[in-house]
Amino acid sequence: MMYLVLKYLHLLGAIVLIGTGAGIAFFMVMAHSTGHVSKIAGVARIVVIADFVFTASAVIAQPVTGVLLAREAGYDLTEGWIVLSIILYIVIGIFWLPVVVMQMKMRDLAEAAERANAPLPPQYRVLFWTWFVFGFPAFGAILAILWLMIARPQIALLG
Repeated sequence: MMYLVLKYLHLLGAIVLIGTGAGIAFFMVMAHSTGHVSKIAGVARIVVIADFVFTASAVIAQPVTGVLLAREAGYDLTEGWIVLSIILYIVIGIFWLPVVVMQMKMRDLAEAAERANAPLPPQYRVLFWTWFVFGFPAFGAILAILWLMIARPQIALLG
């Protein structure tokens, strides 16, 4: 029974990470594409909140449920697919943490432009395109982890 509870929580965390990540990307890109400062500022406010409420919670829960699930299922944490998953999870963090900072800066720039009834500054566009590019390796890594969790291939990485 504990195995099923842990597996459920781990899958739920993965769904939240993938769904929130895809949703945030979609809404930010759509808002940006309008060119309307007020829409961009509004969406950026919501995106920052969503990242902190949903993504950050799942980011914390995933390694906890993953380790407990591996222990419950009898997997050694040094198995290749698990080690590779952990490495990819770190890669995601390396891209996600700067993205969170970029989102907050984009929000602040858009809100300032909205208050001043001014266009977005050039710094916003640089941040947006950097944010956009950072999403690809992070999202690709999470999809790779999902495949590793499903397939659990034999990979000789250690020893």
